[in-house]
Amino acid sequence: MGTRDTILDAAANIMRTRGMANATTKQIAKAAGFSEATLYKHFRDKEEIFIDVLRERLPTFTPMVSALQGSAGRDGLRDALAEVGRRAIAFYYESFPIAASVFSEHGLLAHHRSVLASRGAGPHKAGETLAGYLRAEQKHGRIAPSARPDAVAAMLLGACLQYAFLGSFAGRPLDSAAAQSYVDEIVDTLMPALTPRTAR
Repeated sequence: MGTRDTILDAAANIMRTRGMANATTKQIAKAAGFSEATLYKHFRDKEEIFIDVLRERLPTFTPMVSALQGSAGRDGLRDALAEVGRRAIAFYYESFPIAASVFSEHGLLAHHRSVLASRGAGPHKAGETLAGYLRAEQKHGRIAPSARPDAVAAMLLGACLQYAFLGSFAGRPLDSAAAQSYVDEIVDTLMPALTPRTAR
């Protein structure tokens, strides 16, 4: 395993146990077995490490949603939404312990927001991308013209976020089977509003 991967693994572990706000580059470098100078050869700052941990060390989510665009009009819509929900819950479960502490410090949150914006990233991207996929499906006639893609994306991802938040707050480890059952109920509730009248 390369230096960069070793640093990301150490960072992911520290951020999970201490939160991003309490993790320092010095701690990360020490846990990885390198100097801070070595760390800065691979990453600009702690925020860049955090973003790369989210992208590379947590369950894949946004890239999977982005990949849906190419399947619009072909693959099963219900199954695609259920897979989005399953991955969303897994991602939110893993990211809560890391990201929650960012909100405890206004300055850190403002800086983190700025870094995400400069990279064209942020928590809003998944919803925007999912809504874009739903609009593509609408153009293919597989979603009713009356459906509102932005609202549907918000309902699905919002429900998944709440599920992961409540589970994390209660200290419950992720139960994949229970999460899938929950997602199935949410998607099955949404499908009648999405299905074109001619297909009902």
